[in-house]
Order: sequence, then C-alpha cells, then structure tokens
Amino acid sequence: MTAVLERPGMIAAKPARRRRVPVARFVPYLQAAPLALILGAFLLLPILMIAVVSFWDYDFAAMYPDFLTINYADTLGSWVTWKTYLNTLKYAAIVWALTLFVGFWVAYFLAFHIGTTAMQMVLFLVCTVPFLTSNIIRMISWIPVLGRNGLVNSTLVEIGLIPKPIEWLLYSEFAVVLAMVHLYTLFMVTPIFNTLMRIDKSLIEAARDAGASGWQVLWNVVIPLAKPGMAIGTIFVVTLVMADFSTVQVMSGGQSASVALMMKNQMSLLQYPAAAANAVVLLVLVLLMVAGILRIVDIRKEL
Repeated sequence: MTAVLERPGMIAAKPARRRRVPVARFVPYLQAAPLALILGAFLLLPILMIAVVSFWDYDFAAMYPDFLTINYADTLGSWVTWKTYLNTLKYAAIVWALTLFVGFWVAYFLAFHIGTTAMQMVLFLVCTVPFLTSNIIRMISWIPVLGRNGLVNSTLVEIGLIPKPIEWLLYSEFAVVLAMVHLYTLFMVTPIFNTLMRIDKSLIEAARDAGASGWQVLWNVVIPLAKPGMAIGTIFVVTLVMADFSTVQVMSGGQSASVALMMKNQMSLLQYPAAAANAVVLLVLVLLMVAGILRIVDIRKEL
C-alpha cells in the first residue's frame, strides 16, 4: 500500500479541515449584552408587567389575576377620560410651542452671537444652574411670585396698573403652563444648541454673499439644519409633559387634570389595574407621537 501511494502522479488524500467560526464575529453581541440585559430587566420587563396587570380584576382590597378587558373599556369608553387626555394634549402642545420658541432663540444667541467657545459654555452652564435643585422646589417657588399677595400682584397694585390682585395668575392653567415652560425649556435648548454648533459657518457666509438677508439665512439655512435638534427637544418636552402630574396638581390647585394625575389618583385608591390600563394607553399614544416626529425629521445624524 505504501508503494502504491508513493507512485509518481498520485496525491495523498489530505484530512478534511474543520471550519472555524471567527470569534470576532460574536464580539459586538458580547459588548451589547450587558446593556441589553439592563434594558430588559429595568425597562422591558416592568412595561410587560404593567401590560399584564392591566387585564387583571380588582376590588377595594386586592387584585386578582385574570384576563379582562373591562379596564380598557372603562378607560376608552368614558368621556371624562377622553376629556382628560385632550387636556393633557393641550398642555403638551402649548408647552411645546413656547419651549420651542424660547429654546430656539436662546440656543441661537449662544451659538451665533457669543464670540468665544469658553463664554458659550459659561452661559450654557448658567442656564443649567436651576437644575441643581429639584423640580418641586423650582415649581413651588412660583407660588410667592404669582399669589394673590405675591410679588407680581403687589407690584402691579402699588404702581396703579390694576385696582385689585389678578386671580388667574396662580392656581390656573396659566400657572401650570408657566411652571412647565420654566421646568422643561432647557430640554429644548440643549439639543438645538448642539445642532446649531455643528452648522458650518461657511454656509451662512455663502448665503450672505449670495445676497440673502438675515431672515432669509435664518429661514432657509439655519432652521432646516436645526430640525434634528428641534425634533429631539420635542420628544423630550412632550414625553415629560405627558407624564407630569405634580405640576398640574400643585399649580392648578386641583382645578385641572392630566392623565398622569388621573393614574396617580387611581393608584392612591388601590385601583392598580385601571391605572395600568391608562399607562398602556398613554404609552401607545406617546410612542405614536414620537414615531410621527421621527417620520418627519431624521435625527439619526444627531445620535
């Protein structure tokens, strides 16, 4: 047999090689695994539990595992609930419009009218100083300013502009919107400022050399390039307003309502399945709003 294999022209058969799977192929999955586990444990799992509880039955003392749709029927079939959702959407729309207007001009001033980067950072940090305290403290600080005997009413009465204090400054929808704008404007300023800082200044100079006025440069160059930042700020502000209950409760004096406040009241009455159903409906509504924003503006280049 050995002689046969050693004859000229004959090639000995080589053993088949095992196909090796490159280890580098699994490295990205291993790197993403810790974050996936954290998100799964602290985000997806609680949302899944809320969705499961929303189908349970309950009474004044306990919850009972079941599969009932009565919680969703009560939520979607009540005019009071629809009115509360519309009121929440109204707050979200008004606060979004005001924060977008104020936030854009603050970011525009920081990006284009401050000469040095160091001064830009200093002024931006000044904007963040109120965030060193809690939302509750910053919200309650408006009460001595807007109250019947507060700073605004006392000043207006003393200088003779009004004969008596203005009642609607505090414990009204105006107070709720004002407090929310104060709390959430920075969430609009930050992404817009980040977007404006990335704009190539040569584009603005080219538009001016072409004869464009200041407003034309703003409308045709700056605003289109700032849309991703506006979209990110919109997502932040809208989601925060939709989930806010403390501002509505305190600043309206209990005279207004929101979906989050309604859920908080349901949980205080141990109506957890009903609150869970409202949470699922609110989550779906917010996700649809975010999906609509993402369809209009591509924010991937900002991420």
